[in-house]
Amino acid sequence: MAHRAPSGRAPAAAPAPSRRLARRVLVLFTLSLSCSYLCYSLLCCCGGPAAPRARCPPARAAAAKKLLQKPRPCGRTGPAEPPPSAAPARRPRDHPRPPIGSPPGPARPGTKRLPQAIVVGVKKGGTRAVLEFIRVHPDVRALGTEPHFFDRNYDRGLEWYRSLMPRTLDSQITVEKTPSYFVTKEAPRRIFNMSRDTKLIVVVRNPVTRAISDYTQTLSKKPDIPTFEGLTFRNRSLGLVDTSWNAIRIGMYAVHLETWLQYFPLSQIHFVSGEKLITDPAGEMGKVQDFLGIKRVITDKHFYFNKTKGFPCLKKSESSGLPRCLGKSKGRTHVQIDPEVIEQLRDFYRPYNVKFYETVGQDFRWE
Repeated sequence: MAHRAPSGRAPAAAPAPSRRLARRVLVLFTLSLSCSYLCYSLLCCCGGPAAPRARCPPARAAAAKKLLQKPRPCGRTGPAEPPPSAAPARRPRDHPRPPIGSPPGPARPGTKRLPQAIVVGVKKGGTRAVLEFIRVHPDVRALGTEPHFFDRNYDRGLEWYRSLMPRTLDSQITVEKTPSYFVTKEAPRRIFNMSRDTKLIVVVRNPVTRAISDYTQTLSKKPDIPTFEGLTFRNRSLGLVDTSWNAIRIGMYAVHLETWLQYFPLSQIHFVSGEKLITDPAGEMGKVQDFLGIKRVITDKHFYFNKTKGFPCLKKSESSGLPRCLGKSKGRTHVQIDPEVIEQLRDFYRPYNVKFYETVGQDFRWE
């Protein structure tokens, strides 16, 4: 006879071993599936071989970002970003490096302004020397190259022209130099339209010597050009000079000056003697500084005479404390010209020179 349990109490049944095993399998399967899913996500987002071009969904990218300290962007094929220790970009030449210990400031101080003064001429007169000499002054910042804005690039607009200029402080003057402006008919009007207060500097030189220097420079680049005599005259026996040749035309200073005086008064044009720039650079640059309204800082102490080049050089340049002479093309030995040709050219230029002296009120003694 079977024994019955007391009424109202059920017997306690132990869990079956098969149910415990099932639970363990389910947990292991869930962990395995999660790991597989996570590995697949990481391979996708890090550009792995499983899916090199796969697009990473936002949820997967977020999961990868939590697990990786510096994850690579999804699908990235280019080079990695440079490390923070990479060398910084070099400063532009117009922004000197601040001294050690100076307080932090803007990376590029100053403002790009349209030039307040322009060296407008003339070619082979000494314009490069004037520019290199004047840029030593701390109150002057000069554009080193010739922009040729008012003769060749005017259609690019004033903002393009401004973008070429060096940055200047409020106390500094911006200067540029393009000697072909003086013989460009449109240049005076265009400069006037930019600013009627622009100061103009013209470096002039004996027109005969200037023409020979011009020809010498061209000959060094084009050795097969005709002779100086052949280019100078339309008919040498009659003494007819070919004024269409640019080397001759530039030296007719009085003719070109007439166009400039239609827009600018003489008080806004300063004439530098190319001859005195060689024999007395400090004296000529003193007058230039007076014309620009800046203190006479550039003096005799800045120059020494280079006997090899036959030209004055700077003891200290703008960018360093080392001596600086002009380039190899400056001070080049002139070609030998027949003295009779030189005399004929002097006769040709004489009336133009006299008119030029009278107009500017200065005798350059080119006779």
